Amino acid sequence: MSTSSSYSLGLLILRVGFSVMLLVHGIQKIEILFSSEINFADPIGLGSTVTLLLVLIAEIICPLLIIIGVKTRLATIPPIVLMLVAIIIVHKGDPIMARELAILYLLAFSTIGLLGSGRFALKGESIHHFNQKFF
Repeated sequence: MSTSSSYSLGLLILRVGFSVMLLVHGIQKIEILFSSEINFADPIGLGSTVTLLLVLIAEIICPLLIIIGVKTRLATIPPIVLMLVAIIIVHKGDPIMARELAILYLLAFSTIGLLGSGRFALKGESIHHFNQKFF
C-alpha cells in the first residue's frame, strides 16, 4: 500500500470512527426535540430549543457529511465549537476525566479539519468521475 493510500485510509478510519460515535450521541437527543417541553441545557444563553438544534446539527448533520467526505473541513467546525463549549463552559471546574471524551472529540475533529477527507471521500470530482464512468 502506498503512503498516499495509507494516509487516506487512516483519515477514513478517523473520519468514520469518530463521526459514528458522535452520531450516536446526536441520535439519542432527537427524542428531546419532539417532546412536549424541551428541557435541554443552555450553557451560552441562546435558549434551550436553539441550543438543542445547534447540538443536533453538530452531532448528526456534520458527522454524516464527514463520514461521506463532503465539505469535510467545513463540517468539522460545529463539532469543534461544541466540544470547546463542553470543555470550557459545561464541564468548567470538573476534573480532567469528566472532560476526557470532549477533549478526544476535539482532537479528532480538529485533526480531520486540518487534514481534510483524504482520497476515500465522496467529493465533487469523485461524483463527476463516477457519472462519467457509469452514465
